[in-house]
Amino acid sequence: MIRSELLTKETDLSAADSRTTWVLVDGENIDATLGTSILNRRPQPDERPRWDRLLAFAGREWAQSARGVFFLNASSGIPMAFVQALKAMDYIVVPLSGEPDEKVVDIAIQRTLRALDSRSADVMLVSHDGDFIEDIAGLIGPPRRVGVVSFAEFRNVGFNSLAGLEKFDLEYDARVFDAPLSRIRVIPIGEFDPTTFLD
Repeated sequence: MIRSELLTKETDLSAADSRTTWVLVDGENIDATLGTSILNRRPQPDERPRWDRLLAFAGREWAQSARGVFFLNASSGIPMAFVQALKAMDYIVVPLSGEPDEKVVDIAIQRTLRALDSRSADVMLVSHDGDFIEDIAGLIGPPRRVGVVSFAEFRNVGFNSLAGLEKFDLEYDARVFDAPLSRIRVIPIGEFDPTTFLD
């Protein structure tokens, strides 16, 4: 179903002679990193990403339309309120299930990356997971733009070796949070401003 929907939407965009950015969100990975590695607890509602801002960021950054696909592990059920909210933001929501030892979200994203390889589209992957490095590497090359959006300090280091991959921070670049997160960030000296803590 997701394959046919992707194909239909891509065909429509091609017919309109426009290029699109597919924003593929590894919801499970982002949620786990936010809760376990940054907050050390379950995020409160006001601490969760504003996913509509992610699509707006992708559209601004590459100056073209952006379509979001949000992958969810729904083996124990579908979080209907969250799914409805995502759909209202025009995301394609992909709830997945499988055997306990299957990484269903990873498998679905890998299949989608491979399906996009033969299509005229750009890709932003929203994940820290190194399982996608090989498929992302296969997509990089002109005229396609490929990016990864994540918390930079938790992004798999393997992404750093991919020439041509654009890297964005979920908080600092995409600005999807309402309030600053308590992160330890390496600051490029050109961006260092002591007034942020002297005031």
